Amino acid sequence: MASDFHEVRFPLDVSLGSRGGPVRRTDIVTLASGREHRNSRWAGSRRRYDAGLGIRTVDALHAVIAFFEERRGRLHGFRFRDRTDWRSGPPSREPTPLDQRIGTGTGAERAFQLVKAYGSSFAPYSRAIAKPVGGTVRVAVNGIEQAVGTQFNCDPTTGLVTFTSPPPAGAVVTAGFAFDVPVRFDTDELDIDLSAFDAGGIPQIPLVEIVP
Repeated sequence: MASDFHEVRFPLDVSLGSRGGPVRRTDIVTLASGREHRNSRWAGSRRRYDAGLGIRTVDALHAVIAFFEERRGRLHGFRFRDRTDWRSGPPSREPTPLDQRIGTGTGAERAFQLVKAYGSSFAPYSRAIAKPVGGTVRVAVNGIEQAVGTQFNCDPTTGLVTFTSPPPAGAVVTAGFAFDVPVRFDTDELDIDLSAFDAGGIPQIPLVEIVP
């Protein structure tokens, strides 16, 4: 994601009414004995959304059409707020610098990628966070919060945290943040029937996550 990504968020009032979530791809082979062999085709999940459900007025529809045109359909990616998963902790709680472990100090490494873990003990899944919301990232080293701008900085376009001085070897590096999902339109055509819309019909606005 570089010039093909626009650092702009999809209309928030529309995204808050959308539906969707994580998608995985699993191959399942059933043997003659009835036993199964299962294999994951993707190392991680990929989120899909339908933003059409969030469009309630013609003005909102107009805003989405303008947004679609400026992105040139599927050509350019953009930010999207997933109302069920947009913070390092629960959506109802403000981020704290202890929310997510993002690495362990080596005494030399200064850069750490923001990540969010799902699950806890058996097989937690670690998701790279590439689009944090600027001004929301809080970082701690061994539980001590660090000062943004003097002790660390975070690139909101990549999710990379860079320290002024490397954390000491063995130090636990944690972070809290709000974030957007990098997505693109999953269509080059918006087929909108205004007569159906006026009658309560919902247009389909498919979006798909861009995997970093």
